[in-house]
Amino acid sequence: MNNKKNLYVIIGFVVIVGALGFIFSPREKALAPAPNTTPKVTYNNASDDLITVALPYPGGKVLQNFSVMGQARGSWFFEASFPVEVFDKDGKTIATGIAQAQKEWMTTEFVPFRADIKISKIYTGPATLVLKKDNPSGLSEKDASISFPVIVQY
Repeated sequence: MNNKKNLYVIIGFVVIVGALGFIFSPREKALAPAPNTTPKVTYNNASDDLITVALPYPGGKVLQNFSVMGQARGSWFFEASFPVEVFDKDGKTIATGIAQAQKEWMTTEFVPFRADIKISKIYTGPATLVLKKDNPSGLSEKDASISFPVIVQY
């Protein structure tokens, strides 16, 4: 009988704590729709069927040294690489790098890539990460890129 009494006390306690939590919780915040905070990814003469970036995330925080990883169709590369740039809030270049194919790039399939980026000057704040299709022809109609904002932290 004593075990049943203890069980009822525990159940009663849980119910009371749950009720108090419900009464004093800020329900209006929980019910409010989340604002659309996903930063925009801009494709210039490109699409997510040609290139996708896994890291960093659009709007994500990066350090002065960070890696860019994702996958791109083989046509995005030339000699297994393509350029990557980082621009500060004023549009000035603060870092450049080269994304390297991690597997055979002479294919129409997706190929994983990685670029290690180092921002050489001390900079913190909003920036734009730009990955450019390698275009050895130099013809502007063959240019393509993907870009999105990141936040640089020191």
